[in-house]
Amino acid sequence: MTRRKFLVIADDSPEFQAALRYACRRARSTGGHVALLRVIEPAVFEHWSGVREEIERQARQEAEAVLQKMAEFVIAETGHPPEFVIKHADNTRAALRQVVADDPDIKILVLAASVGGRGPGPLVASIAKEGVKWGSRKLPVTVVPGDLTDEEIADLA
Repeated sequence: MTRRKFLVIADDSPEFQAALRYACRRARSTGGHVALLRVIEPAVFEHWSGVREEIERQARQEAEAVLQKMAEFVIAETGHPPEFVIKHADNTRAALRQVVADDPDIKILVLAASVGGRGPGPLVASIAKEGVKWGSRKLPVTVVPGDLTDEEIADLA
């Protein structure tokens, strides 16, 4: 039996840290592990394929560097390295749909709502409005407030 994966979208939003901290706590307390999804959207430079390929190569290197930095935190919190998932997609929702469809070990998607009165955030709003469409798969989505403190997360997770 495989350990369940808590999938977190590794983006640059301020609320990402709350989602990551919560997923790490839940993974540690339930014997699961964390998977980090980093989405690379297509390069808009279309004139020369060599330039586009170089831009995409650099974007991948940056994504790997960001995930490596996050891995240190995940290891410190859970004792296990995270799984890295880097996807090229038109948007985060499309990448998420593909990743969830491809990996049955992903058991919970952890998102954090935006902070500062900006609404829940585009992905949370999209899921709330359109629902979760993973094909025939049912996947729980945990939405945590993006401004939870470490103490509040420890109490909840």
